[in-house]
Amino acid sequence: MNVMNATRISNKVENKKVKLLSARGMTVISVLSAISFVLMFFDVPLWFAPSFYQIDFSDVPVLVGAFALGPMAGVIIELIKILLNLLLQGTDTAGVGEIANFIIGCALVVPSALVYHTNRTRKTAIYGMITGTIVFVGIGCLLNAFVLLPTYAKVFGMPMEALIEMGTKVNPNIKGLGGFIFMAVAPFNLVKGVAVSLITILIYKRISPLIKGYHYNV
Repeated sequence: MNVMNATRISNKVENKKVKLLSARGMTVISVLSAISFVLMFFDVPLWFAPSFYQIDFSDVPVLVGAFALGPMAGVIIELIKILLNLLLQGTDTAGVGEIANFIIGCALVVPSALVYHTNRTRKTAIYGMITGTIVFVGIGCLLNAFVLLPTYAKVFGMPMEALIEMGTKVNPNIKGLGGFIFMAVAPFNLVKGVAVSLITILIYKRISPLIKGYHYNV
């Protein structure tokens, strides 16, 4: 029985590889990457965070791809999106911001897809996205505190206190870096994670027939 189970698991893995590396799989990845890149240009600020924090929905196609083709597809789509933005828009942070954004994006998409692919149902998808959002918020806070904010302060030639003060102007309760992270960054990432998850769960079943051969029961 153990040998039979191992064989089934091995076959599933091989089938997933075939799907991911097939012509159709690569086409799906390319299309979703392009859509994700375009969505990066449509962002809006949130009332409780400084204006340089703006929400976009470019991770929706990434999450769709990860649900359809597996977590690795999500990583590839996220990477292509970031590389396209880096090549066409350039960088003000010597690539540090782009690397951090890639990691933060994967923090949402990969856990969500890993949980979903244990049992591809709507309920599991919801559990996956809750898990992904929690990881997304945690990783986002850490990277903002120790990588992104220090990098932006250095690039723009201003002390960290100046960035924190921008948060204080939006929310007077923000005092110091800890307050900035927990009262601006964490809520921002939470809103984004929930919004991306809700949009994905609403549209996935409708668009999955277009991804023929990868239609799952979300």
